[in-house]
Amino acid sequence: MKSIESSRKMRPLDAGYASQVDQVAEAAWHGLLRLFADANTYQTWPYGEVISGQSNLSHLILKYDGEVAAIAQARIAKAPFINFGIAYIQWGPIWHRNAASANLEAFRQAVRALRNEYVCKRGLSLRLFPVLFDDSSLCFSQILAEEGFSSLGEDLRGRTILMDLQPPLTALREGMARNWKRNLRQAEQNELETIEGTTDELFERFIPIYKQMVTRKNFVEPNNIHQFKSIQARLPEQFKMKIMLCRSGGETCAGLIWSEMGKMGIELFAATSDAGMQNKGSYLLRWKIVEKLKQSGAAVYNLNGINPAANPGGFKFKSELAGKNGKDVRYVGRFDSHAGVVTRCCIEFGDTLRTTYRSLKERMKHVRSAKSSLKAGQPEQEPSGLANPPELSQVRQMYSRGRMTPELTPGGIRGKV
Repeated sequence: MKSIESSRKMRPLDAGYASQVDQVAEAAWHGLLRLFADANTYQTWPYGEVISGQSNLSHLILKYDGEVAAIAQARIAKAPFINFGIAYIQWGPIWHRNAASANLEAFRQAVRALRNEYVCKRGLSLRLFPVLFDDSSLCFSQILAEEGFSSLGEDLRGRTILMDLQPPLTALREGMARNWKRNLRQAEQNELETIEGTTDELFERFIPIYKQMVTRKNFVEPNNIHQFKSIQARLPEQFKMKIMLCRSGGETCAGLIWSEMGKMGIELFAATSDAGMQNKGSYLLRWKIVEKLKQSGAAVYNLNGINPAANPGGFKFKSELAGKNGKDVRYVGRFDSHAGVVTRCCIEFGDTLRTTYRSLKERMKHVRSAKSSLKAGQPEQEPSGLANPPELSQVRQMYSRGRMTPELTPGGIRGKV
C-alpha cells in the first residue's frame, strides 16, 4: 500500500477554505505579503524571478471565507525530455497574519492545498522549507506528516540564533556578553563613520570587502552576491534590503546587508575587510542594526546561521551579541512529498549529486588555497570544516614536490601530473 507521502490522491480542503493558483500579478503579490508577519525576502517575486526565472514561478493563495489566509511562491524546476520535476517553496508557506495569533489550521490547509496542486495535479515532487523553529516543531512536524510530507532529516535542519528585540535597548545592550560589550565600546571610540541606504551604489561598495573576506576565510559562498544585487534592483522600496557600511579613514572596512519584512529582521550578508578586523567595525554595525530593527518594530533579529563545529568564531560572535536575549534554535527543517516512488528516487539522486558537487567545490577551493600558500612559502593550517584532512595533506605533499596540479573532474579531484 502506498503511503500518502508517495501518492497523488488529493485531500479536499476543509469547509470555508479555497485556493487559487497563478491568478495574481507581481504588484498584487507584494500587497499580499504586507498582510503577514512571516513575510520574507525569499517569498518576493524578484527573488524567485532572479533565481529561477519568471516562467518557473507559481503562486498559490489560500482563502478562508473569502479572506486571504495564506500564500506561497513556488520555484519549479523540471528535467528536460522527461516528465519529472520539483516545486520548491523556500521559507513558506506564509500563513501568520499581522496582529493575529498563529492559526494552525491555516497552516494545515495551506500545505494541503500546496500538495494538492503540485504533487497531485502536476505530478511534481514538492519540497517545503518553512520559517519554523524547533521550539514549536512538535505540532508542525506532526501536521506535515499527517498531510503527506516526510522530513529530510536532522542534517538539513539548520541552526541559528534568534535575538529577542522586545526588551528596551538598554536591556538588549546589558544582556550582551562582557567581551562583546567591551569590543563595542572600543568601536564607538574609534571615530568610525556609518552609511545606510538601499542603493545600487552602496551594494557595489559592499561587494569588494565581501569578496576580500571570502578569500581570507577561504570558504565557498553560500549565495551569489551578484544575484542579490539584481534582486535588490527589482524589489519595491518597502521590501528592499538594507545596507550599512562602516568607514574608517575614508575606506570601507565593514558592511552588513539585512532584510526587514514582517516581524523578523534577518542578516543576509556580512563582511569585514582586513583593516576592519582591527577597528571593530563589525561590532558597531551589529549594534546599529539592533537599534534600527527595534525602531522599525521588529520582534526578532535572526542572525542567520551558526555552526559551532565548522565556524566556532562566528558562533561565539553571534551568541555573545545576543547574550541573555538570544535563543539557539534549529529550523524545523525541509519536508518532501512525492507523486510516486520514481519521482522520489529521482529527487534523492539529484540531492546526492548536488551534495557531492558542493563538497568537491569546497574541497577544490581548499586545495587551491593550499597550493597558493606553498608557492608563497607560507604555512597553511588544515581548514576546520574539511571533510578529509589526511587526503588533503597528501595532495599538499605532491604540490611541494612539484609533481601535481589539481583538476576537477566529474569523479572528484584528480591529480594531473
